[in-house]
Amino acid sequence: MLWQALTLQLGYNATLVTLGALLLGVAAGGTGTFLFLRKRALVSDAISHATLPGVGLAFLVMVALGGDGRNLAGLLFGSAITAWLGLLTVQWLNKHTRLSEDSAIGAVLSVFFGAGVVLLTVIQTMSQGRQAGLDSLLLGSTAGMLFSDAAMIAAGGAVVLALALLFRRPMTLVAFDANYAAANGLNVSRIDLLTMGLVLAVTVVGLKIVGLILIVALLIIPPVTARFWTDRAEEVWLISGAIGGAAGYLGAAISASAPNLPTGPIIVLVAFALFTVSLFFAPARGALSSVLRHRRFQRHVHRRQGLLALANGLPIYERYTMRLLSQEGLIRPDGVATKIGERQAASAMQDEHRWRLLREMPAHEDIAARYDGLSGLETILTKDQLRDLDAKLAEGKT
Repeated sequence: MLWQALTLQLGYNATLVTLGALLLGVAAGGTGTFLFLRKRALVSDAISHATLPGVGLAFLVMVALGGDGRNLAGLLFGSAITAWLGLLTVQWLNKHTRLSEDSAIGAVLSVFFGAGVVLLTVIQTMSQGRQAGLDSLLLGSTAGMLFSDAAMIAAGGAVVLALALLFRRPMTLVAFDANYAAANGLNVSRIDLLTMGLVLAVTVVGLKIVGLILIVALLIIPPVTARFWTDRAEEVWLISGAIGGAAGYLGAAISASAPNLPTGPIIVLVAFALFTVSLFFAPARGALSSVLRHRRFQRHVHRRQGLLALANGLPIYERYTMRLLSQEGLIRPDGVATKIGERQAASAMQDEHRWRLLREMPAHEDIAARYDGLSGLETILTKDQLRDLDAKLAEGKT
């Protein structure tokens, strides 16, 4: 069943949901990158929770106009209005009061969400309209999704992705250094508003699949995960979109292949699984690579200190150092240096003398500062520079 779901062979509805989740994930991952870089991840939480009263108000308006209240376009439009009001409220509180941004977000999040819960409770007591299942927008629901719903989600995700691609450079610049961006003539407030608008659009589009509570995870987890793999903002944006798309596609496929598994939570769990893999196994910033780098550094330190001890005729008491030097054939079991060990110990001591002399030469202070004291000086100096240092050392001895 899972293979059939992954290859889009489980039927029309499952294919619609999977492709819609794929596009939503790509758009959410790409857009969330700018929030993550701007260090404003909590804003997405306020926006998502502020959509709930809009859903309730849109339902009431559509019922009052004679409809059943379940038109997806109308519900999304209502959620977009209240989410925008919530965003403007956060910005106004942050600008015109002494509240910090996180305090303003907490206030807006709780008030808007509380109002939405009250509206949904009132709606459940009404005799008009099809209010059953309306609360599924909290966590998402793909059951019975129509082609028009999937097309709307796909189109919305595509538009958000296109806008993010078009404005990625100014948004990235503002995210890294707003003052520098302003000095270069960019309107920081408008770019921030554009970023929030894209986040709002992703939140609204994702209500049907992921829900207003879990959409925050799809906005934040992909860029956080992508950050483990690269230090370049452009690559973070691309990898984040790919991770979001993979989470949406795999999550929707898993949900379609197993009965009664909700799509939204499964998508978030898949995104978290990708985060966990990156946390431990990313080559540049993963936990495993950090442990391996630390072990290599520890090995270099013990080896270097052991060689310097041999050069100075000092005994080696550290068991790890002795085992390391013995494994490399630099000392015998009794701790006495081998011929190879004597040569390498003499080379290490020579580098120590060279480095001390180098630090006393003002013209080479920057080079001396780059030396790690563990590797040979030939890694940062040319052969001519090494010959000059050796000549100066010889002059000093005479």
